Amino acid sequence: MVQDELDIKHSKIGMVSYGCNSFSRELLRIAFTTFGFFFYESELGLNVWLIFLAYTIFAIYNMFNDPFVGYVTNRVFRFTKKYGRRFPWILVGGLPWGFTYMLIFTPPTYDAIGGEWILFAWLLFTTCLFDTFHSIFFVNFQSLFVDKFRSVQERRTASGIYIMIGVIGVALGSILPPMLFEYSTETTTNFPSFAFQGLIVAIITFIGFAVAIPGSREDQVTIDLYLASQTGEREKTPFFKSLWTALKQTPFIAFMIFYLLYQSLVETMQASVQYTVKYSLKMPPTASTLIFGAFLIGVLVSTPLWTLYSRKVKNNKKVMLISGLLLAAFTIPITFYRIYLLIVFEMFLWGLAMGGFWTMIFPVSADVIDNAVVTTKKREEGVYTGFQQFFGRVGIIIQALTFAIVHELTGFDEALGPLNQPESAIWGIHLHQALIPAIFVIIGALVFWKWYKLTPEKVRENQEKIKEMGI
Repeated sequence: MVQDELDIKHSKIGMVSYGCNSFSRELLRIAFTTFGFFFYESELGLNVWLIFLAYTIFAIYNMFNDPFVGYVTNRVFRFTKKYGRRFPWILVGGLPWGFTYMLIFTPPTYDAIGGEWILFAWLLFTTCLFDTFHSIFFVNFQSLFVDKFRSVQERRTASGIYIMIGVIGVALGSILPPMLFEYSTETTTNFPSFAFQGLIVAIITFIGFAVAIPGSREDQVTIDLYLASQTGEREKTPFFKSLWTALKQTPFIAFMIFYLLYQSLVETMQASVQYTVKYSLKMPPTASTLIFGAFLIGVLVSTPLWTLYSRKVKNNKKVMLISGLLLAAFTIPITFYRIYLLIVFEMFLWGLAMGGFWTMIFPVSADVIDNAVVTTKKREEGVYTGFQQFFGRVGIIIQALTFAIVHELTGFDEALGPLNQPESAIWGIHLHQALIPAIFVIIGALVFWKWYKLTPEKVRENQEKIKEMGI
């Protein structure tokens, strides 16, 4: 217990403030995932393959934008010498980010036939702008976690705190918007209500990022270690050489594949909820409130338990693997459910598993980065965090492609409305909400189990070497 207390070097209040970044980030992430694709296909009626094309270009842009942002923000600038490597970039990316979300839902036209290419261009432009600010913010937010919280114990504590705060963001991002907009019908259009929810979300996230400012600051010790690690030849590693070095590390690749397929599960499953509510259950948008509410209750209940379990077993790989397999097990039954309360209950179980995976993402990512530091003798957290986002963005392409193929093959047509969809289209919606995402995460878990070799002993060894290197 004494050693555990010595390993905690930052106050819980500071961790809470830092975690408010997660509140705003999770709010924006789930709101975009849940309502973006749905708005353009189901509400505006834009051709699903045009949406897929926009999402694919957007995701490819993001894949290269994230590691590039990580590489650039890892460099020494005059202002980073004074204010820290991460803090200024967190402000630049976070504070205006929510307002780019609002732009996605304020297209210059609602005409999906005569103005389809205008809608396509607007969707592409606003999503790329949205993710540019996300990259600047998140690469530095996650990299700060590795720099600021250096011991295994402190990382698990900080992770548990920020996950709980992030869940509140998920709650607002999934529950609040449906209370602010209405589905359009054959006789009524409610497109402006989506813009209104975008404005409210933007204001809330701005407040969240503002509250996070104290916890995002870097102390002088962290700044000095950063400057010491960036002297001489260490500062001059070319971008593509850094990329190649990362790709040669087996633990990094194994984690990235698992993370990619986990992101594919999350993107696909959460984006399916509004389709299930409108077309399968034939209920108003507020019905999604209880679905997401049950999921969030599951996360809130389980996160402290997963945190305690991770401290007990002291094996990040084991905890992440168990939670990933449980995610798949609790996802599959939704394929067959057509009763609202059964789906709500299953989402509660899904939340129980998700709490474990969320709790482990940052600690496992930190273990991977520590291994890279020992291998390369350099601190390049931003580069590796950027590469992580590179892999994660493939999930957007997978989600869009899954929807396009399934809707094409099963005869889904938003113009038919919720009452006239063929039964095959309803089955298709449940397939891309449940069975297909479950397959994604099972494949990821198998790869992670086979090739991720960072044992608890290796993790401790890496941390000791980093202390010896003084970086």
